[in-house]
This record gives sequence, C-alpha cells and structure tokens, in this order.
Amino acid sequence: MATRRGFLQSLLAASVLPSLTWADAGNPSYLSAAKLADDSYVLFGLDTTGQTRFSIPLPTRGHAAAAHPTQPIAVAFARRPGTYAIVLDCVSGAEIARMHAPDGHHFYGHGAFSMDGNTLFTTENHIETGEGVIGVWQNYQRIGAFPSNGIGPHEILRMPMTDTLIVANGGIHTHPDTGRAKLNIDSMQPNLSYLSSRGEVLETVTLAQPKNSIRHIAVRPDGLVGMAMQWQGGVANVPPLLALHRMGDPAQEIAAAPAQHRWLKGYAGSIAFAQTSVGITSPRGGVAQIFNVDTAVLEAQIKRPDICGLAPYDAGFIATDGLGHVVQITDTTETELSRDTTISWDNHLVSIS
Repeated sequence: MATRRGFLQSLLAASVLPSLTWADAGNPSYLSAAKLADDSYVLFGLDTTGQTRFSIPLPTRGHAAAAHPTQPIAVAFARRPGTYAIVLDCVSGAEIARMHAPDGHHFYGHGAFSMDGNTLFTTENHIETGEGVIGVWQNYQRIGAFPSNGIGPHEILRMPMTDTLIVANGGIHTHPDTGRAKLNIDSMQPNLSYLSSRGEVLETVTLAQPKNSIRHIAVRPDGLVGMAMQWQGGVANVPPLLALHRMGDPAQEIAAAPAQHRWLKGYAGSIAFAQTSVGITSPRGGVAQIFNVDTAVLEAQIKRPDICGLAPYDAGFIATDGLGHVVQITDTTETELSRDTTISWDNHLVSIS
C-alpha cells in the first residue's frame, strides 16, 4: 500500500524535476546495474566512452532499469522475483519513491514509460495463477493493471513515437516458493504481444518452437522488433535464438551456421539494433553475434567471457561483461573502452533516449 510519505515524495519529484534534464546528470547514454567487489550493488550511468557519469547504491541485486524519456529519473528493478523498484533522481542520487508489487505479485525486472513519461508500465507475475500482468503506475503509485496476454512477461518496451507496448511473454511459470525453478516446460507457450496502453491486444506472435522462451526484445526506430530467446529443450538441435518481426508480417528466425550457433549454448541474454545490424549476446557462451538485418548473414562474432549487456553505439554496439569491461563493437573490430575489475556488470545496458 502506498504511504503518505511516498505519495508526497512523488508529488515533490513531479513538481521539481521537470526543469532538469539528463544533461544535469552528466549526459549519460546508458544505465546498467552492477555488483561491486565488496558485494554491494549499484546503478551506474555510463557515457559512450564507457566512463561512469553517476553511481547510486541499490539495496540488492538489480536487473534492468527504465529511463524517463525527458527527466533524469531512473526506475531500478530488482532481479526477479523481486517485489520492489526504486525511483532514483540521477542528479542528486536521492531515492524519490519505492514501488512495491501488490500482494501476490512480483516484478520481472523490466518496465517502460509512456511517451509523455507520465505513466510507467511494469511486467509482473500473479503468483498463484502464473498469469502475466502489466502494472500501470502514475506518480509511481499503482493505478491499475491488465493482462500481459501470456505467462512470464519479461521485457517490455514502447513502440517508438507511440504508446503501443511490446511485451516478451517468456511462457515460463515460476513461483517464489520454488525460487527460479521452471514449472511448466512441457506446456509453455511464449509469445510476443503488442498491446495498447489500455491493455487491448493488437497482435500476437508465436514462434515454431514452444520451448524457445522469448525473453528480451529490442525495437528499431522504424518499428522493427528483435527477439532474443532462451531454449528450454535439450542441448542438441537448438533452434534459432534470434527473430525479427514487424507488425502485420510473419516473424523471421535467424541463426548462424551450426558451428557458430553452438557458441550461444542455447541462451541469448541481451539484444540490440544498430542501424542495419542486430546483435545478441550469450554470457553462457561468452560470445556476441552480429547479423545483417537485411540479409540475415552473420557479420561478426566476438568472444568475450560473460558478455551480456548490449546497446547501440554510433554505427556499432557497446557491450559490458561480468569482469568489468566496457567494449565497442564495430564491424569485426572490438575496442576496449574501459575496464574496472571491481565492477561486475549485470545483464543489461539500457539506452537513454
């Protein structure tokens, strides 16, 4: 339940922060959670050279963050099955508010703001039924919810220049009583759903293999959506872990030749677009694979232990790993931008746009 203090804090933020922009927070281009050498957790703002612009402590391990479209505000989500998210003023480092999942729900580690920044949408699990839920929040207070159109909604994005929501329903039922155990592998039905901001289902996309969990997504400015999958079947005959989709068209699944595809070890952790390329990473395989969107041809394969975070950077990509490295990937070239072995970067590198 919202507290009076939390409500007043959110009103104060709404009245004070609109005069500030991301430039006041040091012009960061990306957000990433991380673990430090002393086992503490932090949310970092990074620039395009891999340098930190701010760092704000987190109480536990973070997963992803949602960046407000205009104000220097980040919502840091706990790793699933977390039940809280922290709203942070990235200029002062102050905690503006703390969002709590309703009783019987938990967050999945991702959220997305509406185009005007007034509404935040969160992916959630209704614990007892396993049904996916999209929470709706204004002033960081919950005002409603609607079904995600599937089980296990993980990442949520907003279609550029619209309030259409894109939801990766991973299809996997979990329950906090059993930790991260997967309870429905034989019956899972993942999908990619396009929803209106009121919860109307605009389009649903399924792939050929129901055990291929659609977990993370990216969207290009022209509306092309990329899906990164995590295979829940056997180690042999792993299907493509990358697919592209445009509303109204069939999905296109993409994979490298078998020898390169095996490097992914059935697991794609992050996905990003950069102009005519799309990239996926596999921390399990220690590899990033970059494909040409138009030809579906593998353009580059970069091998780096525990690589996962991925975001666009100029004509290429910027990536992070669990060993403290931030690297640039352009064509087939990998350039180290920064290294700090006291930092273990978490799964995602979120672009601020």
